[in-house]
Amino acid sequence: MIPRRLFALSLLALPALAQAQSADKPTEDKWETVVAPDLRFRLEMPSPAVKSIANDKEQGNAAPRVAWESKRDGSIFDFDYVDYEPQWFSSRDSKLMAKELGRGDAEKAFPKLKYKYLRDEPVTLQGWDGYALDIESDDGGLVMMRTYIVKDRLYRLLTVVKAEARGAATRFIESLRLAETRE
Repeated sequence: MIPRRLFALSLLALPALAQAQSADKPTEDKWETVVAPDLRFRLEMPSPAVKSIANDKEQGNAAPRVAWESKRDGSIFDFDYVDYEPQWFSSRDSKLMAKELGRGDAEKAFPKLKYKYLRDEPVTLQGWDGYALDIESDDGGLVMMRTYIVKDRLYRLLTVVKAEARGAATRFIESLRLAETRE
């Protein structure tokens, strides 16, 4: 009888032990899902992801830039989007615009003599034009940038991580899902 009671008590204690163990896990294992207020996208970021809204607008912006940022152990995970005036992108070559916006002044900030360009090419996400730029430093640190143009909205993802956080960087970059797929 005693062993059966101990077994039953241990079964009751398992959920409490599991909950206590998950509370002890460092924050680096915790991720959260960010969903757009208009439900046009979702993505995963390390917790906590802090939302901000830019007060100023750039030329062509129809609304302020909305951003989320997460910092963990020296790594940075940034995501933002901004809506542009109707026809701002759709009246232009979106592949060229994605490259210009995705690369920016990357070669000035990360000269090819000092940094290794792992990926520097046009990409698509669910049929929408984008640009991928991955740059590695001598110590294995990694900068990954993605830019996507979806109708007249610009999405940007940026992560700067140490060599040991490459998996987290890839998870973040690949987590973006859009509500709209381009035919």
